[in-house]
Amino acid sequence: MVQYMDKNSGFNMWNANKNATQKKSSFSGFLWWTFVFVLAWWVIGAFTQNKNQNIETTDTVISEDISNVPTTSINSDKIKANLQGLRISNIELSDFAQNPDSAERVVLLGADDNFIEVGLLSNGTTAPLAKTVWTQQADGGMNWTNQDNVKFIRNIATDGYLVTITDTVQNNSGKDIAVAPYVRIVKTNDVKSASGVSTGAISYVNTDIEDLNWEQIDKKSYAYSTQTGFAGFADQYWETVASMDATDQTIRVKKSGDKYLTDSAASAVQIPNGETKTFTTNVFVGPREQSVLNSAESKIAGIADTINYGWFWFLARPMLWLLNTINHVVMNYGIAIIIMTILLRLMMWPLTRKSYTSMAAMQKMQPEMQRIQKLYANDKMRLQMEMMKLYQTHKTSPMSGCLPMLIQIPIFFALYKALLVSVQMRNAHFLWISDLSAMDPYFVLPILMGLTMWLQQYLQSANKKEPANDVVAQTQKMMNWMPLLFTIMFAWMPAGLVLYWTVSNLFGIVQMQLIKRKHK
Repeated sequence: MVQYMDKNSGFNMWNANKNATQKKSSFSGFLWWTFVFVLAWWVIGAFTQNKNQNIETTDTVISEDISNVPTTSINSDKIKANLQGLRISNIELSDFAQNPDSAERVVLLGADDNFIEVGLLSNGTTAPLAKTVWTQQADGGMNWTNQDNVKFIRNIATDGYLVTITDTVQNNSGKDIAVAPYVRIVKTNDVKSASGVSTGAISYVNTDIEDLNWEQIDKKSYAYSTQTGFAGFADQYWETVASMDATDQTIRVKKSGDKYLTDSAASAVQIPNGETKTFTTNVFVGPREQSVLNSAESKIAGIADTINYGWFWFLARPMLWLLNTINHVVMNYGIAIIIMTILLRLMMWPLTRKSYTSMAAMQKMQPEMQRIQKLYANDKMRLQMEMMKLYQTHKTSPMSGCLPMLIQIPIFFALYKALLVSVQMRNAHFLWISDLSAMDPYFVLPILMGLTMWLQQYLQSANKKEPANDVVAQTQKMMNWMPLLFTIMFAWMPAGLVLYWTVSNLFGIVQMQLIKRKHK
């Protein structure tokens, strides 16, 4: 991170001490600050120039003509990609179709001038450029020797969604050189941002995940300093990140024309004449699936924490695990959601029973409550004391009836987040719905949810007396509109979430009738 000098900095302390012990003329002070300004200008200019020479990525570099560089293929059991010199692009994910009815696979960095570039920067010699033509080796590797007799050897290995690039530099130039690894990812924002899911650039900086959405990058550029880390981009379901096995890295995120760019450059490594150094870069291109990211953690530290499950992550992660486990048995995510909903409601059965008992007690208390309210209408303190005694006598509380709803709120938000980030829910079928992570195209589920919510509310209020006062009456009238408001609100939410709420309402209706019978 960029840090600024504060009031405790050495410069400010020295300057304060100088002012306290010496008196300078206005002219000498002017000369002194002029000297400081010129020196600072020179330092900043030199730093900027050095930075531009080493890690600056311009529009010219992005659109550089590399048509003369031969294109080969990188393959694993999970991906297929194009390799063109330093650049990897058109990464096809073998296990994921573009849509349910298409044989086309999901492609990452498939647009023009979208790529991952892994290279080396040099001092004292020349390193391979994007347009450099390498010599192919028999074992599948590549090599290139520059005019100083420095040999660069590149080997690429794949393991699922991981691509490991190993660069070996043999210095036979007769002089010492310095080499620094870098990696840059360039892409177009060709994916719609999902509501509730952060998409854009993602970096791992000093053990912290830094998320930057597209709108933030549109406004300004960002730079981070870290010992180790990774940089890349994350969509709703896919992730493309690169991590160098090097220290003292500078990670930057910026927009260049219509492209978004993130790059990382490490500090230079000295290679004495006659010696060899090796640099390793790991690239992950695949789904944002927790088990897959956990496996990649051994090569790219921090990648397992790149999925944002929201405030209720401690509920979202086990719920997603439970949902996937049930799906492995029933082989349908719609049915898995129904079963999980029933299991959750069974777990909350004791609370729901206590809630209904409390509601029944509150109904019995209504005549006494009205008497107390009339008797102590002008004495608020005494009214509160008598009401508390009444609750203690009947062993109930106004909040008891709200417990099931309060518990369902975090469950609702946790499931909402889990469904949005779950790549397994993408293109998951259930009856007429082709994608449970998207809205119901025919609005059938939202309407069913509204009807079941209204029925549940009607059955709860069927035996209640008229409201005791205007405030309660107004609250009840507002509650009568809730089914309609929820129907409209849920119409554009993921169908899987609406399915959960509908089944939960149906279970609540049956549960309430059973508790009523037992209570009577």
